[in-house]
Amino acid sequence: MFSQRSRALLGVFFLLALHFSPAAADAASRPFHFGFKKSVNGKAASINEEGFKEILERHGGIFLGNSTDRSLYLTFDNGYENGYTGQILDVLKQKKVPAAFFVTGHYIKDQPELLKRMAAEGHIIGNHSWSHPDMTQISTEQIRQELDKVKLAVEQVTGKPGMRYLRPPRGIFSEHTLKVSHEMGYTNVFWSIAYKDWDTKQQRGRQYAYDHVTKQLHPGAVLLLHSVSRDNTEALGAIIDAARQRGYEFRSLDDLNPLKPIESL
Repeated sequence: MFSQRSRALLGVFFLLALHFSPAAADAASRPFHFGFKKSVNGKAASINEEGFKEILERHGGIFLGNSTDRSLYLTFDNGYENGYTGQILDVLKQKKVPAAFFVTGHYIKDQPELLKRMAAEGHIIGNHSWSHPDMTQISTEQIRQELDKVKLAVEQVTGKPGMRYLRPPRGIFSEHTLKVSHEMGYTNVFWSIAYKDWDTKQQRGRQYAYDHVTKQLHPGAVLLLHSVSRDNTEALGAIIDAARQRGYEFRSLDDLNPLKPIESL
């Protein structure tokens, strides 16, 4: 017969075995490609059907603000410069709109003056990884290196320490990548408004961008735009004006509580 102490120890070993089992490791490393059910008629976007809502909640990821608050959060992905970010910054300055720019190592090395301007004009600079890898396919140490290199380089260019937000390259993530980055102090930021705007060979005019963004507007929306898009750049001012005419206010990601659980949608 086992003593009470022995039974307790066996229980601990059993739980540890479950925690470190290959099945548990496989589940944690399972890759997800961020997707969402788009807003229709101003209703909130949803991730209920995507299978990763609980994982995002558990590790503090966000894709949406308060769905009863007519606030919008404007974000841009900056993998490389295509000649439009300066114009985007001009519009944001004119309209007094805060934004977050998620940058890669290439962008930092190639466009230090634009980085300085983003910081000087009060925008958030976020981490988009150094080399834009699929982070579910690299080691824990490589994940840390990818993020630390961006953070350090941005601090050196702008003179401003601290980096709080991360957007995983191509929206690919796993529970493991969320856990590692969250432990490093990052809030993973996804989105609830987006369209295929990153293909520079498929630009269709400012009206196309305007229509695809404004028809998706909903309370608490996090907008993802790519700064390489001519269409986005030309439509941005009109998008901002239309949103304000509908009673929306543009706010900073810092106004979101990253520890707040994702709402039940």
